[in-house]
Amino acid sequence: MKWPEDRLTRFEVARIISARALQISVGAPILIKTNERDPSKIAEQEFKQMKIPMTIKRKLPNGQKIIVDIKKATKRWLEENN
Repeated sequence: MKWPEDRLTRFEVARIISARALQISVGAPILIKTNERDPSKIAEQEFKQMKIPMTIKRKLPNGQKIIVDIKKATKRWLEENN
């Protein structure tokens, strides 16, 4: 079975949010309006508002590489997990 290209795994979601939180903690600009100070919570809010500017590259077992459309994948994740 092939994993759909517009679907994120829970591990990818955790990695996206944690990587963005790290970026925020070292001074990256915050992409949403919020009064929150905790980088993890800010990153989670950015994820929920689909504002995280990242690219996901998957390497499949056969060596093929896939670039995931983060906007579509995030939207699908939010629809399935809320």
